[in-house]
Amino acid sequence: MTDEVTSGVLVYLRHIRAAKICASGMKEWFDHNGIDWRRLKTGLPVEELEATGDKLALDVAKIARADHGR
Repeated sequence: MTDEVTSGVLVYLRHIRAAKICASGMKEWFDHNGIDWRRLKTGLPVEELEATGDKLALDVAKIARADHGR
């Protein structure tokens, strides 16, 4: 997502925890989807998770958007 316009909403580990998803299981999910989970430290554009279409990712994205008021 280097050249795409994003909403500015970032996903952090706290959003995964708020969704009650096991962090170690989410790491496997990130690996499976080719996303570097370490990017959660600085924030991952919500659109990147939404683009997977995965229900768990969409749940986390919804929490992140609500946290940012969007």
